[in-house]
Amino acid sequence: MARRARYQNKNQNMSSTDHNEFSGTFAAWIAGSKPTHGNDGDDVAHVLLGKAGDQGEDDRRTAILQLLRYNFKPDSLSEVNVLPEEDVPVCMAVHPGEDGVILAFSKGCKFFELDGNSKLKVSDIVLSPMQEIGPQKCLAFSADGSKLATGGEDGHLRIFEWPSLQVLLDQPKAHSSFKDLDFSLDSAFLASTSNDGPARVWDIIKAAPLATLTRDQGESIDFCRFSRDGTKPFLFCTVTKGGKSRIAVWDITTWRKLGGKKFLDNPITAFGISRNGKFISIGSTKGDISIIDVRQMQVQHSIKRAHPGAVITSIEFASNGRALLSVSPEWAARVNPIPCERDWKDWEIYLLLLTMVLISVILFYIFFEHSDSFWNFPLGRKQPARPPIEAILGDPVSSDDQNIW
Repeated sequence: MARRARYQNKNQNMSSTDHNEFSGTFAAWIAGSKPTHGNDGDDVAHVLLGKAGDQGEDDRRTAILQLLRYNFKPDSLSEVNVLPEEDVPVCMAVHPGEDGVILAFSKGCKFFELDGNSKLKVSDIVLSPMQEIGPQKCLAFSADGSKLATGGEDGHLRIFEWPSLQVLLDQPKAHSSFKDLDFSLDSAFLASTSNDGPARVWDIIKAAPLATLTRDQGESIDFCRFSRDGTKPFLFCTVTKGGKSRIAVWDITTWRKLGGKKFLDNPITAFGISRNGKFISIGSTKGDISIIDVRQMQVQHSIKRAHPGAVITSIEFASNGRALLSVSPEWAARVNPIPCERDWKDWEIYLLLLTMVLISVILFYIFFEHSDSFWNFPLGRKQPARPPIEAILGDPVSSDDQNIW
């Protein structure tokens, strides 16, 4: 992909590869991840960037939450506001609607949202059941925003109903420690992976484990994403063995493994899927990115050295599929424009077909009326002269001739 990308470092926007000194960086599309129209008429979206701040006298690190504004046209990234925090956040989950974002800190979770001026602020919503649940490794909302899953460093799995925070599932020893979480499209299942254990699938309605994904000896299942198109009931997982990674696919009706395919030479360290389920994105330990067409399971776009020599820690599509947000500790956040084919709407297809029919009729009439030279070729003994138009279209005057009975 020969298009430029946007980096965000401490003080300025960058389109080069200058080193970024901030470590522990994470980012996500915020404000429901829904692009809106700015005052300049261009599509804009917001990115929440979190990074560690300076170390205080008590040896505690502070954090900086930075809200960025991304313009899809002309591909620019700018700062909106900065919000300091006394604790360093570990992970976040953005609500799929417009309700803000949850950040997990060392002791518990906080909820943030955008105010009327599109600036980040601490929400008035108090997450009482989540304020003292301890450090979390993973947070995930369901596709409809009705459920929230948390995976703790101690392996404790919780699923809450949102926004009431009623506990739907509570498993203290679900894993030794969590690696990733993802809800199925219908919010009926939750897949979870761990750093050193098996991947599991949970039945949310029954509040119980449903299946354990099979794996070969020496394999680890790292990241998981359910299909999003609503037609193919698949679960995609990244599987690593011997320093090599591939994407494996499970059928969620039988939980049978269908197969796998390798896409990168280096281990996969980040995994994402687009909102419409058409594309998968992966990032590697060497900073390379690949965007994969799910239908064909072929690489659609490649971004070599997107984060040169750095481990990509997270990757996420914008809701409109026109940009990809990737993060690494060394290079912070990068927004990669994606050249996407435009999807045709049903009414546009019907209008195109109708237009083609009308153009065909008009061209036929013009050809018939003005192409006399075609009919003026020398006539053979048995070749008829040019027929009248009534012979082709019929004579509307003589109704008796039209009735063969």
